[in-house]
Amino acid sequence: MAAEQALAWHDVGEPDDFPDGAVWPVIAAGTPIAVFRQGEALHALHDLCTHGNARLSDGWVENGCIECPLHQGLFDICTGETRGGPVTEAVRSFPVQVRAGRVEVGVPAAD
Repeated sequence: MAAEQALAWHDVGEPDDFPDGAVWPVIAAGTPIAVFRQGEALHALHDLCTHGNARLSDGWVENGCIECPLHQGLFDICTGETRGGPVTEAVRSFPVQVRAGRVEVGVPAAD
């Protein structure tokens, strides 16, 4: 995502809605997003594998990665970078913030 692109922040729940070590599907601005929690840190990735038509939120979280349920490709939950084949293309990541006790995901604003 380009640094100069404006973000629209979308409320997706409370911090306690996202269990540590798990993945949770949400929709923000019509975009399917998988939200992850590692300790106090929250991360968000596009909820669609770049290799096949599978929802990452149906996958398994282990060692800081999400494993795609279709072909077992691995993505880093912090960055979306690939960590194991057959995937070769990173999945999009989104910024996450907690404001006024609510979790918000930043999605590029529509022009």
